[in-house]
Amino acid sequence: MTEATLARAQAGDGEAFRELIEPYRGELQAHCYRILGSVQDAEDVLQEALLAAWRALGRFDGRSLRAWLYRIATNRCLNYLRGESRRPRPVGLPDPESGRTGLVRSDDPWWLEPYPDVLLGEVDPGPEARYDARESIGLSFVAGLQDLPPQQRVVLVLRDVLGFSAADAAGILGTTLAAVNSALSRARAGLRPDTDPHDVPLPKSAAEAAVVGRFVDAFERYDLDRLVALLTEDARLTMPPEPFEIQGPLAITGFLREHLQEAKIIPTRANHQPALAFYYADPRAPIWRASSLVVLTLRGDRVSVITRFSDRGLLARFGLPRTLPRD
Repeated sequence: MTEATLARAQAGDGEAFRELIEPYRGELQAHCYRILGSVQDAEDVLQEALLAAWRALGRFDGRSLRAWLYRIATNRCLNYLRGESRRPRPVGLPDPESGRTGLVRSDDPWWLEPYPDVLLGEVDPGPEARYDARESIGLSFVAGLQDLPPQQRVVLVLRDVLGFSAADAAGILGTTLAAVNSALSRARAGLRPDTDPHDVPLPKSAAEAAVVGRFVDAFERYDLDRLVALLTEDARLTMPPEPFEIQGPLAITGFLREHLQEAKIIPTRANHQPALAFYYADPRAPIWRASSLVVLTLRGDRVSVITRFSDRGLLARFGLPRTLPRD
């Protein structure tokens, strides 16, 4: 940030304002996503935050633009969470007499959405950060954050993900140092990620590609035995916004058996994890129609969580069409 650019922006130059905020837009949107768990909500709240920043720019003291923007974005997220729209909707499990085994209530938030890797901005966390970039955007980590009370959630993100000092976090939230430390202690106790990061193959590594390749090949060949062998003993299949999940390799493959059909599978990435867009053949036209987006959570050389999103509207954020021509 240069003083000249700031002066132009404070004088009402919109282009100068965009020049000021552009380096931070990506990390601010990811910040809102971690707190809210939804890409759409994060986009909407960030737009409100940037509009508020534009209107308040004349009062900015010129010290730390990044911290100032985080203060506005964080408090807009907290305001959003105070509304009833973030309360879990009252839904029940399917008929218990359905006969499906391994079906239990899911702890994942119904509003959880995958975050496209292409939207992830570069961020240089402070020295007090406890999570690296891969861990702090993982689907299970974001889902776990949603279980924390809002104040604890934002304190943990500010301190342990972004590495702001306790004093800076207190300034962003307009609270005391004691309140920040207390909230952080309770948040750390309440957040229990279900995967050791050391057990997860590195993103885009040969080890990761090998697991994903075996999963896709087994699915395309309708090979249920290989699918079972690829799943960890405690594997889960979740389907936000559905309020249930399927647990165990045999129960999961039983569900997948019902959906095995000719498919075109397009690889992509979400939350620094491998993701697959599934397209099924249209019986009445020479096209493939999008069916779902699946995010894979890996542990070692197997799959521990399959998260299936059936909202086809999500595909546009990944640069994927709803239909593809059949060759």
